[in-house]
This record gives sequence, C-alpha cells and structure tokens, in this order.
Amino acid sequence: MRWKGRRRSTNVNDMRGSGGGGGMFRIPSGGGGTFRIPTGGSVRPVRSGGMGCGTLIVIGLILWALGLNPLSILGGLAGGGLGGGLGPSISPQQTPQVNRQTGTGGRDDEMREFMEVIMGSTEEVWDDIFRAYGKQYPHPRLNLFDGQVRSACGLASAAAGPFYCPGDSQVYIDLSFYQTLARQFGAKGDFAQAYVLAHEVGHHVQNIIGVLPEFNRMRQSMGKLEVNQLSVQVELQADCFAGVWGHYVAKQGWLERGDLEEALVAANQIGDDAIQKRTQGYVVPEAFNHGTSEQRRRWFERGFESGRIEACDTFNARSL
Repeated sequence: MRWKGRRRSTNVNDMRGSGGGGGMFRIPSGGGGTFRIPTGGSVRPVRSGGMGCGTLIVIGLILWALGLNPLSILGGLAGGGLGGGLGPSISPQQTPQVNRQTGTGGRDDEMREFMEVIMGSTEEVWDDIFRAYGKQYPHPRLNLFDGQVRSACGLASAAAGPFYCPGDSQVYIDLSFYQTLARQFGAKGDFAQAYVLAHEVGHHVQNIIGVLPEFNRMRQSMGKLEVNQLSVQVELQADCFAGVWGHYVAKQGWLERGDLEEALVAANQIGDDAIQKRTQGYVVPEAFNHGTSEQRRRWFERGFESGRIEACDTFNARSL
C-alpha cells in the first residue's frame, strides 16, 4: 500500500506498556459483548428456532440510506437506541488518554504510524459517505494495547483478537495479532492488516445506523442458533463495509499490485470453516457466527467492487 506520508488520525490511543487488570475477557451478563476478528477456539453448538429479525435491521439500513433516521424507529424498538449498545456505557472520564510516546522505536513506531494513517483514511471515507446522505459521521477511537485491556465491554486479553466495543464506540487491537495473522493464518501484507481495522470500523458504522442496537435487542428473545445466524449476517456486513472503504482508497491510488489479494486471503483464512478445520479438524456449520471463508471473501469483494453501502444487504437470506 502507498500509505506513507498521508494524514494520520488523532483518534488513536497507544496504550501499550500501560498495564491492565488481571483475568480474561467476559461478556457482560446483561447480554452485551464485542464484535471481534476470530482467532480460533471452540464454538458452542446451538439449538434452532425461527424469527424474522433480519427484516427490521435491513429496513433500518434502507431508511438511513434514504435520508431518514432509523434510530427513531429502531431505537424505540430497542428501548433506548445507541445508549444501550451491546455493552455497558462508559463515561468520557474513563476514556484512555492519547499516548504517542509509548513504543520501542523502529518497526513498532512504523506500525503505530500505519494504524494512524489507516484510521485516518476510514474517517475520510466514511465522512464523505455520510455527508452524501446529509449526515455527520462520529469518529470512533482506536486503542492499541498489549497483553490485556479494559473496555466498556469488560476486560479483554490479546487472545480475544481485535474487537469493537459498542459500549464506548472504540476499536481495540493488540498489534501482536498481525504476527498471528501472518504466521499462523498465512495472511500477510499491509492491506490484510488494514482490512482487519476497516472491518472493526464497519461495526462502528453499524452501531451508528442502528444495526447493532437492534441486534442486541432481538438477540434477547432468540435461540442460540438464531443468534449465531444473525451474527453471521452482522459480521458479513462489516466485511462488506470494509470493502466499501477499500473501494475508495483504491480509487485514491493507495493500492499496489497484490494488495487486494492480501485482503482476500485474510478474509478466507478467518472464515469459520477454515478456523474450525485448523483448530478441531472438522466443521460444525450450526456453530458459525462470522461466516464461511467463501462468504467473507465474497462480501468484502462486493463492497470493494460497488463502493455502495446499499450493496451490503447481508440480511436478505437469498444473497448469502
């Protein structure tokens, strides 16, 4: 990628070396949670059920695209809109402060600069998209951490992988994940790394337009299989939104030969089926909650080729 020398976001906290609490990540008992890039491990088998929940979510997306406010509808249905999110709220005083001094220099500093540039590019792309609909895009914050970190969604270890917490509208990434992505998943390259961040920012967009609050509301009355199936649709839409971002940076001349393939390899390697085969040797489709390799690759490509959020209707079952 041709990323050097471009604008760097100021919404990046370098929290590495600041320490953190003990323990492992727990999803809050109230039903909230994070949206993360999977890193492996077992996934619970779940039971079936039936509920037409995708319709309301895609209606919210369409209303927003038409210039209406889906939160006035979805927020009322969810009993509070974005305030509830998928995790407990966090006050501004609890937000970590920016620290550009942390780091050991060399490659470490370059990675921080890279993340700031990519974050800056997502801000510019989504600023333009929201502006086209007469709306303002509230920028999320990116937190770089090592070992473990406390967010509004609880305490997370690096093993949780990169994640977005709707409770504080922030993205969290331990940069060692990129080593895992390259060494264990075989997904190398800077555009693969950028795809990971763009996917988590995609969840932020979903939070703003009302998709995540509605998902949180509806999951409370759904069976586990239904939650997994809807989670797949949510995750694939975030992949598609990442592709939309990729479409615009490609038009701006950021990409070099082989960059697109890097992102597609990454999407392929973190599909539920690929991870299950790697970690347990067999596939359990009813336990999928992020999408298959083919689905993740296809939805990223759809966003990349179209550059339109309207192309990211993953809630239409026929399009999966």
